[in-house]
Amino acid sequence: MKRYITLILLAFILTSAISGGVSYGQVNPGSNWEMNPAPEKSGWNLSKLNKMKEFIVDSTFVTGMMIVQDGKIVFQYGDIKENSYIASCRKSVLAMLYGKHIKNGEIDPNKTLDDLKIDDIGGLLPIEKQATIRDILAARSGVFHQASYPGDYLAYAPKRGTVNPGDYWLYSNWDFNVAGYIFEKATQTNIYDALERELVKPLQMQDWDRSLQIKEGDSTKSKYLAYPMWFSTRDMARIGWLMYNKGLWNSNQVIEKDWVAEMVKPRTDYIEVNKNIPSFRGAPVAFGYGYYWWLWQNNPDKRFDGGYSALGAVGQAISVFPAINAVVVFKTKEDYERDTPYPARFRLQTLAVESFDGKTK
Repeated sequence: MKRYITLILLAFILTSAISGGVSYGQVNPGSNWEMNPAPEKSGWNLSKLNKMKEFIVDSTFVTGMMIVQDGKIVFQYGDIKENSYIASCRKSVLAMLYGKHIKNGEIDPNKTLDDLKIDDIGGLLPIEKQATIRDILAARSGVFHQASYPGDYLAYAPKRGTVNPGDYWLYSNWDFNVAGYIFEKATQTNIYDALERELVKPLQMQDWDRSLQIKEGDSTKSKYLAYPMWFSTRDMARIGWLMYNKGLWNSNQVIEKDWVAEMVKPRTDYIEVNKNIPSFRGAPVAFGYGYYWWLWQNNPDKRFDGGYSALGAVGQAISVFPAINAVVVFKTKEDYERDTPYPARFRLQTLAVESFDGKTK
């Protein structure tokens, strides 16, 4: 009888695993992260990890970094506890918040700017007002109005009114900032309060400081302010690990699984990104774009298959690599007035993934 029960349990576990109900990757940290005491037994090449560390010291200004696999730290560097500005990673975090409110009907992604009575300084053009929330989330609104906050590629935009909403991708802070306004208006909730309630607390973030989260922007340029976010490296890793686990944290579906898939579904391929932003053409990494997440594309190395990232100025990254069950996060603290160059940021992530010599999914 005992053997019979054991066989039934084994069959259930195997069936669940095949159907996606059980995944070793769904091991999550508790209130504190744990170290993997023997990364080499999990497929990591210690020599390569050491060379990566040398690269961090010699070629970057990175102030904190972690590699997480199967819910445990396999590599860490620098101060992973200090909070600092995560730049454009904020946009990817905002996209994570949208899913719940689309599902419950508070946000209708098919509504247009005109439906929402959204305008801006100097006025939006009639064609621009036809952009939907989906277009905004894909950075394909066709609205080329200046933003209240720097750090985009508006300089490469076509003439206003010359493209239809949805037809042209441009990394524009106007889209990102108005997405914050739309979220707050629809949910009647401050972004930072929603973030605290819907992500920070469920994920047991260790270093969150609500007092650091303050909106910024030049309201003489645009009415829609930016929503800078401050996180520690180890709390950034929790965001990445939640995404890897398709929104599941322990038994709590923090983000709908379908919404995670929507965020990382290709809306723009790397060919269009490179065409529209000349500075991307010579980059060592090819990126497509989803809903505010960058998608790793055109890489023959299977370890990068399905990879996606939240990326920010100066040197911030939350990168998820499903093929190796890993999340790579790092930051460069802006307060030190240092900037990890673009090539070094991409190279560091590449070195991290290439340090895994185990089997891919």
